[in-house]
Amino acid sequence: MLALLYPESCYACQGALARGEKFICTDCSVKLPYTDFHVHGATERNPLQRRFWGKVPVRFAFAYLYFRPKGRVQRLLHQLKYRGAQELGEHLGKLYGSLLSDHHYATEFDLILPVPLHKLKLRKRGYNQSDAFAKGLADAMHLPWSNKILIRNVNTSTQTQKTRIDRWQNVEQVFQVNQPSEVKGKRILLVDDVMTTGATLEACAIALLAEGATEISVTTIASA
Repeated sequence: MLALLYPESCYACQGALARGEKFICTDCSVKLPYTDFHVHGATERNPLQRRFWGKVPVRFAFAYLYFRPKGRVQRLLHQLKYRGAQELGEHLGKLYGSLLSDHHYATEFDLILPVPLHKLKLRKRGYNQSDAFAKGLADAMHLPWSNKILIRNVNTSTQTQKTRIDRWQNVEQVFQVNQPSEVKGKRILLVDDVMTTGATLEACAIALLAEGATEISVTTIASA
């Protein structure tokens, strides 16, 4: 009765969800702009892989979706980041984690770590949107994850509308490995919500490699 009076809405289009649909309606699920970067792996045919060449050694670079301004993906990310839809992040993580597992990537990683928020921003927002995506990935790929190992010790300003150089200067030396023994010798999958220039992920990767991580791969919900 409640479902008839107050139907749940699709996070991508705001239309009513039909019975059996969860978070995203079938029409939006079909029309979402999937990247398929995982098909190309660590090759030059993967445009996200090329983004890190000459900057920091990254084994694999993936993103689930393409970011489209004012499109379905932007609406999904807005719900996840600003509307408290943590369950959406975990749902997307499980979907993508299952896809990566089907392509045998689960055996390529030992540990999944989300890009952290500073404690002040975390307190204000109440949650880290990258945590939810990372947890969904970990559940689907049957891998351990933690949001305690990598920390952000400087509360930087937003990266929105910054140039690549400004983005790098904004995040340089702001990340710290809180538990070095947990990353030493590990192949780590680093997780964020959106990748633009990749500066934040680069800074995290450098911090992890400096503490003995064997290999860093990165994945995000969306790539701009």
